[in-house]
Amino acid sequence: MARLVLGLMSCTLFVAVNGLYSSSDDVIELTPSNFNREVIQSDSLWLVEFYAPWCGHCQRLTPEWKKVATALKDVVKVGAVDADKHQSLGGQYGVQGFPTIKIFGSNKNRPEDYQGGRTGEAIVDAALSALRQLVKDRLGGRGGGYSSGKQGRSEGSGKKDVIELTDDTFDKNVLDSEDVWMVEFYAPWCGHCKNLEPEWAAAATEVKEQTKGKVKLAAVDATVNQVLASRYGIRGFPTIKIFQKGESPVDYDGGRTRSDIVTRALDLFSDNAPPPELLEVNLVHRL
Repeated sequence: MARLVLGLMSCTLFVAVNGLYSSSDDVIELTPSNFNREVIQSDSLWLVEFYAPWCGHCQRLTPEWKKVATALKDVVKVGAVDADKHQSLGGQYGVQGFPTIKIFGSNKNRPEDYQGGRTGEAIVDAALSALRQLVKDRLGGRGGGYSSGKQGRSEGSGKKDVIELTDDTFDKNVLDSEDVWMVEFYAPWCGHCKNLEPEWAAAATEVKEQTKGKVKLAAVDATVNQVLASRYGIRGFPTIKIFQKGESPVDYDGGRTRSDIVTRALDLFSDNAPPPELLEVNLVHRL
């Protein structure tokens, strides 16, 4: 009998720490494989909880979160990410504690942190407030994040030489290229990325001119293009990697100013430049 009781307790503990939500709940389980499709490319307002199954605060929030999902069904999408299992996804959104709740509204690339109470009523109130703001944004023509999410940064003349890459275009442009690529993996909400942006853009133009396009500067929105972020182990922002034909990518650990970036790019250009042609010189001696 004692063994049976211990066995049941073990099973109960196993279930408790390995999943807070099931398919029968109205909470949508999100993973790196479906997050972009379900959330980023969606027109809906999303509430997303990043949790860890072993976290006591998360366990206490679970019944409230389920109530929220049921109350807002067909009005607001309510999801959950096991950020202990899917650490890369949590890292992309700067999750450092559990539970973390983010609101993905009109601009999916810049979710807002929810800082309110942890009761179902408080969360629903915040969701409806965010929903009203989303409607106002649409009325005002500020659609924000309703495109495919492939352009994480605003277009402008200052950024024209930075090549925006996606999961679909990366291999063809970078891996199949004879040129050298410096690729920044960024998150639109990241302050360090925003500080780097003008320096990266200015460097891209200068490097293009000085190397005749043989060294290219590019950018990947790692919050949208999660296949690439996972492939290259991106866990912080911005991360800059150097890609050269036939070699494994290496991290760029230099300075973040235009001058620093240009200097490194020119070094790469010199290292990859073909050797100068040797011209045979025939000296004709006249008697």
